Amino acid sequence: MKKIIVALVCMIGLTAMAQREKGHNRDQMKDLTAEQIATLHTKKMTLALDLTSAQQEKIKAIHLEEAKARKAKHEERKAKKEEGERKRPTSEERFAMENAKLDKMIALKAEMKDILSAEQYEKWEKMQQHRKKKGSKGRKEGHKARR
Repeated sequence: MKKIIVALVCMIGLTAMAQREKGHNRDQMKDLTAEQIATLHTKKMTLALDLTSAQQEKIKAIHLEEAKARKAKHEERKAKKEEGERKRPTSEERFAMENAKLDKMIALKAEMKDILSAEQYEKWEKMQQHRKKKGSKGRKEGHKARR
């Protein structure tokens, strides 16, 4: 009986440590500047898609713009949270936010199509789909844990 209890405690501890490691990587990214994030994302894409230097420059500019927008949005949410005026968006506000997000995604896709070759673009789309699946899986697991 004691062995079973010890085994369960060890398994729970290991699981908790593994979950903490997943979030740890995101915490490190929060400390980076928008320029550093853009550089890292561009280098990862360069490795995955074998980008030329001209493509790297164009994509780095896109990543920099995205990183700056994300940082600004994060700071805005943080300030609202600290002031205590954070509230749930109305259905109209959620619609507007989702619409704006989809517009940005469409624009990004068009820009990538112009910058990348057909083969690179196809591979990039597959990477995006994989990333989307991975992200939605993590959000679902996180949602279950919060309940």
